[in-house]
Amino acid sequence: FCQVECCVCESKMKTPTAAALLLLVGAVSQSNAFVPSVSSATRSSSRAFMSTVDDKTEVREYFNNEGFSRWNKIYSESDDVNSVQLDIRNGHDQTIAKILRWIEADGDIKGKTVCDCGCGVGSLAIPLAQMGAKISASDISDAMAKEAGARAKSMGIKNAKFYTSDLESVTGKYNTVTCVDVAIHYPTDKMAEMVGHLCSLSTDRVLISFAPKTWYYSALKKVGELFPGPSKTTRAYLHEESVVRNALSKAGFEVTREEMTGTNFYFSRLLEAKRV
Repeated sequence: FCQVECCVCESKMKTPTAAALLLLVGAVSQSNAFVPSVSSATRSSSRAFMSTVDDKTEVREYFNNEGFSRWNKIYSESDDVNSVQLDIRNGHDQTIAKILRWIEADGDIKGKTVCDCGCGVGSLAIPLAQMGAKISASDISDAMAKEAGARAKSMGIKNAKFYTSDLESVTGKYNTVTCVDVAIHYPTDKMAEMVGHLCSLSTDRVLISFAPKTWYYSALKKVGELFPGPSKTTRAYLHEESVVRNALSKAGFEVTREEMTGTNFYFSRLLEAKRV
């Protein structure tokens, strides 16, 4: 995800030096947790396909097919992951843990409504439901939303609803709106609009994470693009933090807490903003 949950390459890290090299060469999979790799036999057709469809279609198709099986394993306790994927899992888990610590410290989530946009397999929505929140969670991938619902059901959770929707189509009013490791799929020119929409759904608080656009992360991404490798079926976007902050402010929100999570293959800026 470069979260950049940067690289879901098939190689395995052996040393810190090797890890750094993989990060450079392995824009193999630069996606907020998401990027595919496909066989060389399908590489050319995938590139042609990417040139004719938008990001939303790419993301939906990927996470309903190859991406689902890959990320379902990463976002689980499966041992069937390589070192890079395990690193991404750990990074994502750290971001989720930071959010849960914030909410637990506030001590007021029970009975509150939470809208989790881009819920994936329920990594955040399910523990929030277990804390007593009333959850409405959606994902653009039907496969992901169904998996999240199945996991919640297996745990006996009844205060959470999971459904399929793109972010722009989510409606309603909620005490808290969350959007974790999703913004990497949004082009820069759509980021402010996306943040504004999240804010329009929230009466109290917004929690959002994104891959920050710094000279360092931008350089890693650029260098990685110079090397051949499995094609990326979703495009990865880094975002200027100032753009996100300005969009939050314009919508009437003020950043109250912030965190940065960085591992070898996962980089995520997390902001909590409250309505003022």
